[in-house]
Amino acid sequence: MSDIKKTVITSMLIALGIVMPMIFHLIPQGLGGRVLLPMHIPVFLAGLVVGPFFGFFAGLITPLLSSMITGMPAAGIAVYRMMVELSVYGLAAGLAMRLVHTKRLTADLYISLVAAMLAGRIVAGLFQAFVFLGGGSAFVFGLWVSSYFYSSIPGIVLQIIFVPTIVIALERGRLIPTRYPKVAS
Repeated sequence: MSDIKKTVITSMLIALGIVMPMIFHLIPQGLGGRVLLPMHIPVFLAGLVVGPFFGFFAGLITPLLSSMITGMPAAGIAVYRMMVELSVYGLAAGLAMRLVHTKRLTADLYISLVAAMLAGRIVAGLFQAFVFLGGGSAFVFGLWVSSYFYSSIPGIVLQIIFVPTIVIALERGRLIPTRYPKVAS
């Protein structure tokens, strides 16, 4: 895939990462954004589809642009935390897709996605600990586990269902290169 095509796909995913949270925030009680994590999906797709560099860029720029355009996430530490978290998601997903080769696209996608989810959450937790401890505040491990894992379960499930499904559909529709082309006998 050419760099121009990767740039166009990344731009479209960044735009989607700005629009999706706006739609999801229409869900009552504020559950749409905080629990379903709609901005994460396009960033994971960027890493898995166009690679680590473009995935990193999408993860870095999407929260910043979204904050500037829509006010979500709120300016300040929240946007920086999301920039760190999402850039690691995009980078890790892209790197994992380059390193994981099980001969089955579905397995590659799930392994890469879960590895990226863990990497992003761990790095974001470390970033948050650094920020809080540097400012004299206490970093509470239980709060990190609760906010990044427990309360994120609906969003994680949504990502595990939809992200691989979208990548497989893009490949079957020949919109992205085939990872494991079938060999004619």
